[in-house]
Amino acid sequence: MRRFHMDDLVYQVATLVLSFLVVHVPYTLVVRPSARVVLEEQARQMRQDPEYVQERSWWVIIKDPEQEWEFILCLWALAIMGAKWRASARERRLLESDLVPVSPGARILPEDAREYARQVQALPEAERRLLLPRTTLAALNRFRATRSIQDASSTAREVCSAESDRLDSELAMIRYIAWAIPSIGFIGTVRGIGDALTQAHRAVQGDISGVTEALGVAFNSTFVALLLSLLLMFILHQLQLKQERQVLDTESYLDERLLVNLQA
Repeated sequence: MRRFHMDDLVYQVATLVLSFLVVHVPYTLVVRPSARVVLEEQARQMRQDPEYVQERSWWVIIKDPEQEWEFILCLWALAIMGAKWRASARERRLLESDLVPVSPGARILPEDAREYARQVQALPEAERRLLLPRTTLAALNRFRATRSIQDASSTAREVCSAESDRLDSELAMIRYIAWAIPSIGFIGTVRGIGDALTQAHRAVQGDISGVTEALGVAFNSTFVALLLSLLLMFILHQLQLKQERQVLDTESYLDERLLVNLQA
């Protein structure tokens, strides 16, 4: 289990670095140069035509550092959720197999529990760490030790309950990112409004270009942050629903294919 947590930490750090590179390189090479060209063209059009109305450009909307970090965090959260989604899919595939094969009409006695447990222990290490093998082993060992079906059932449910709590706790980082993205957007809003206030004297003299650009920074950062937050929260709730169903389906699998075949 300690090795599992270490692998998870390494994965999160690696995906954060990769997310930064994947976002920062296009920002440096494409986004900011394109936004600069659009702003220069709009300024030229405004000088030539006082009635010119600026069109909103996505290059300008996403050009600021706050939006860049919002995309980095969003991509990082998606990478973490992708790993958890794949782990849940592996659990789902295992539920479709016959982990403890019992012949029709046969029963598992306490003396037979060790032999069935060996079949589960023969699985590859990566599969043994999944919920279904761990729960099956715990139930069989408990049944062999106490010769009680009720104790075996209680043990299986305790393992499933602990797994549900673990899965929920591991979503804490994703919840933090989903909270941090709007917070970065609000930081951009405060920065933009502050820049606009420092250029208020120019607006009084008739030059409002600096104020409008600063206000654009303020509103664009929050706009992008809210869009990304909506996307993240939707995927997060879908992932949480998938994990909850996985735990419930594991309990049903044990009831239908293991516990019903036990005989004290």
